[in-house]
Amino acid sequence: MPPDEIAAEAPLQPRAAQGELQLYAPGAQVDEPLVPARMVNEWIYCPRLAFLEWGHGEWAGNADTAAGNRTHRATEDGRAPSLPNPDDLDPDARLKTRRLHLASERLGLLAEIDVLEAEDGRVVPVDIKTGRRPHVAEGAYLPERVQVCVQALLLRDAGYSCEEGALWFADSRERVRVPLTDELVAVTLRAASELRLSVAAGRPPPPLDHSPKCPRCSLLPICLPDEVNWFRKGAIPRTPPPAARPALPLYVQQPGARVTKRDFTLAIQVEGQADVVVPLDEVSELVIAGPVSLTTPTVNELLRRDIPIAWMSSGFWFLGSTGQQGPRSAAVRTAQYALAADPARRLAFAKALTAAKIRNQRTLLRRNWRGAEGDRGTVLDRLALLASRTGRAEDANHLLGLEGEAAALYFRAFPRLFTEAVVALPAFAFERRNRRPPADPVNACLSLGYALLTRTFGAALTAVGLDPWKGLHHVERPGRPALALDLIEPYRPILADSAVLTALNNGELGPDDFVYAAGGCNLKPRARKSLIAAYERRLDQETTHPVFGYQVSMRRLLQVQARLFARWLLGEIPDYPHYVPR
Repeated sequence: MPPDEIAAEAPLQPRAAQGELQLYAPGAQVDEPLVPARMVNEWIYCPRLAFLEWGHGEWAGNADTAAGNRTHRATEDGRAPSLPNPDDLDPDARLKTRRLHLASERLGLLAEIDVLEAEDGRVVPVDIKTGRRPHVAEGAYLPERVQVCVQALLLRDAGYSCEEGALWFADSRERVRVPLTDELVAVTLRAASELRLSVAAGRPPPPLDHSPKCPRCSLLPICLPDEVNWFRKGAIPRTPPPAARPALPLYVQQPGARVTKRDFTLAIQVEGQADVVVPLDEVSELVIAGPVSLTTPTVNELLRRDIPIAWMSSGFWFLGSTGQQGPRSAAVRTAQYALAADPARRLAFAKALTAAKIRNQRTLLRRNWRGAEGDRGTVLDRLALLASRTGRAEDANHLLGLEGEAAALYFRAFPRLFTEAVVALPAFAFERRNRRPPADPVNACLSLGYALLTRTFGAALTAVGLDPWKGLHHVERPGRPALALDLIEPYRPILADSAVLTALNNGELGPDDFVYAAGGCNLKPRARKSLIAAYERRLDQETTHPVFGYQVSMRRLLQVQARLFARWLLGEIPDYPHYVPR
């Protein structure tokens, strides 16, 4: 629960007015999940938060949720006495128990009670909260009182006599009494009913509008309230807060290396070399390339921390991933499959995607042209024309023809972006794009850059709950992450090609950093490490979002775009905003 100092009160009066009939959701069916008391709290606080967490299985932790977990652990030590049945409860006895689980299909609710006190034949649920008691007339904010009210209603449903609950604020060590008034019970039952009906209908509530609650909410990067409201109301989004932790991907590519868990760190062991130790809190993703072994405790800890493992071949071909399976819901994938089954919508998406890619190719050429002006204007004009023609493509084959023509123009002009020092080296002569295998150093660098980009977007899509293998534009083949290949198209020039240019033009790669075999060319381990570093630096560079106008790193922008793609699939926003910088 977010901090109580920004919690909002709501009126306690039931919504039904004269002439209206207050109807609640029916009792839970056999296969219907029960609503946790904490989710009713969240619904009062922010309906969208409760829907995303309970209805879509979305979750993200932050400092506030971690503090709450630490506070609640205090009630888990030692063995707690069992609670007698209602008929066996001695009116003269005093009893206190902890961590009591209750559920009711009739109410459609469940709860875990932190502390339960019994005295004079009556029971009192006590809910433990972090922070200090708020100075409001009721003693606590409505969401917290509703949560303890759910616990009391479950006790009543189980046959116990319960007239009040209590809240214990750990930081100020104060106890607040919560009387179970008719008004509070009505608000609680209505909130639980609205949440169940909203989830059953599959319609997420709209985001709060520039609410002070949002910046401290752990689900802010998932909910994207300001971005969604930009489409709904045209409201200018606030700059997203910085990432909760400065974690980065960890690449391990040394053949024979072994990755182990050592306390709160990862240790990379290579025979004959000193161990490399990296704190787990600084790792956002573990990338394994080639014959590298991983111990079972390491995999277990990464899964527990929701840190994905990307598996790559020695040549950095993306093979798959482990962990970070995204939300515990199939809603986004269902919407993805529905779009994939609609040829007209697929073609419309592919047109916009291809236009964005061509415009970004033109932008990279315009910004980085180093050679003589020559045919610069002609190339840029032709790319602009091809981008405009994508909207009139009659079918997928016509669109692929326009995309291929633009790619030929773009890569023919690519050497014009090299410095004179690079142009003077015969090893870096580049005429056209080729692959499988790449025939020269520049093509080898481009292939590695695209593989890194595919892996980055694959992880972002999986975290959102999308299926990276089910594409909308690229042809689906076994072992091919088609959706990831779709969405990276506009970013190929902006991220991958840009990183390759930086590494070459800055002299980070030389002619001796490549090996030739079987008609192909590949980077040596040191060169691969240098290009990966250039790519990661590019991801850390800030950019202005062309739609929302705020400054954000490219790394964070990719995560925002993946979330927006999911919001578009679910129908929350009318269009998916492609990243097309000026």
